[in-house]
Amino acid sequence: MVGISNLKILLKQMKPKIVNEEFVFCTISRTRFSELKISPLMMFSEEEGITLIVKRKIAENNSLSYFGVWAWIILTVHSNLSAIGFLSVITDTLAKSKISVNIVSAYYHDHLFVPIDKSDQALELLKGLTTME
Repeated sequence: MVGISNLKILLKQMKPKIVNEEFVFCTISRTRFSELKISPLMMFSEEEGITLIVKRKIAENNSLSYFGVWAWIILTVHSNLSAIGFLSVITDTLAKSKISVNIVSAYYHDHLFVPIDKSDQALELLKGLTTME
């Protein structure tokens, strides 16, 4: 199953859902990561270090520094990784309302991380996209 690639269908069926937790982005060394006993929501290895997305409580309990607190919005439609324009419409809509967004695309869904204080506004804007013709 490869997911939906039609932009109109993606927007109509995306049903954004917010996760009721606070998340943070952290960066740590490979050595420090190997010492931790945590399961991050996401881990990505870059040349400079490892980026983690974890619940804020996990970061604080493990003395991991972070900048900003983020809300996680899941676009529940099964989007095709090759879909064209879907994330462009979303980022453009949020940008017009001065809402920053960090996106993680996984096999089944796209995941948006928006500033926690803008999460309600972002969710309403996304829901508005589902009724566009």
